[in-house]
Amino acid sequence: MARQATSTPTKNEAPRQKGLTKAAILLISLDAESSAQLMRQLDGDTIEELTREIAQMDRVDTEMRGRVMEEFYNLALASHYVKQGGIAYAKTLLERVLPSEQAVRVLRLIEHQVHKQPFSFLAKADPENLTTFIQDEHPQTIALILSHLTSGMASDILSSLPLEKQVEVVTRVANMDNTNPEVIKEVEEGLELRLSGLVTQTYQKAGGVEAVAEMLNQADRSTEKGILEALEAMDPDLVEQIRRLMFVFEDIVLVDDRGIQMVLKEIENEDLALALKTASPELSEKIFRNMSERASQLIREEMEYMGPVRVSDVEAAQQKIVDVVRRLEDAGDLIISGRGGEKEMIV
Repeated sequence: MARQATSTPTKNEAPRQKGLTKAAILLISLDAESSAQLMRQLDGDTIEELTREIAQMDRVDTEMRGRVMEEFYNLALASHYVKQGGIAYAKTLLERVLPSEQAVRVLRLIEHQVHKQPFSFLAKADPENLTTFIQDEHPQTIALILSHLTSGMASDILSSLPLEKQVEVVTRVANMDNTNPEVIKEVEEGLELRLSGLVTQTYQKAGGVEAVAEMLNQADRSTEKGILEALEAMDPDLVEQIRRLMFVFEDIVLVDDRGIQMVLKEIENEDLALALKTASPELSEKIFRNMSERASQLIREEMEYMGPVRVSDVEAAQQKIVDVVRRLEDAGDLIISGRGGEKEMIV
């Protein structure tokens, strides 16, 4: 039975559309010739998966179509900039035309396309089977592998490890920086040989605090809390760095409406107006929707007459709001979609 692609996910759906679904929506949105040209560049398995996804769709609403097209345009723009002058040049230009956090996300996707990702052969491996296979490896080896997997897959594997090893692996990922490509290649080839069916000469960045934050963002709440509490006793500064990266201002769009209303009660109008200066239209609309018409009008007027502001002031105001969200989430007073809170709720 055909299904309709809607812009409002159900409780059990991921907060963001999966890549395959977005690719299908893009192909549906383009004219037949353009779609055919794109599909001719794909491998047979991907074409088969996309065709199946398209066949299951019925209608795609205008809002979702617009978001997918905008994302595709941003990725195409970033690719063009990369071809012109490399990643650094693309980063400079993207930050001029996109909100900073959105520019970072786009660049992250582009970097994966520019550089062949080590351990890419594990992309289709079952996380449970992979965990069984690597759980007895040295923590440094596990950390290296997880650093090169998608954050979702890395999170699944991390959650399945014993707590003691979780903490050790997370510590090694966080402290990992540049890794000799020969070491990466040796580990990759050894793993691929042993699985049997399941880099370049420049140094490649792997791991880091950002990688840990991405993994824990997608882990269930009990795994996240267990790791951070155990790690805090060893390195509280590292835990604070991880926490600040785990939830950024734009992620407030994932907070439920009741939670948004609670947060707004604790935020000064001046800070809110400042924070919304660089907010995405989606986030701004969600916040205004949870305010009275009079209050939202006051904020809009304050933003309009505020004039130029320092980026550092905007970031400081956004961090104040993020800190409130984190405190309310820790107290169990609000739910952030996709961060495990839904599993703890009884309807």
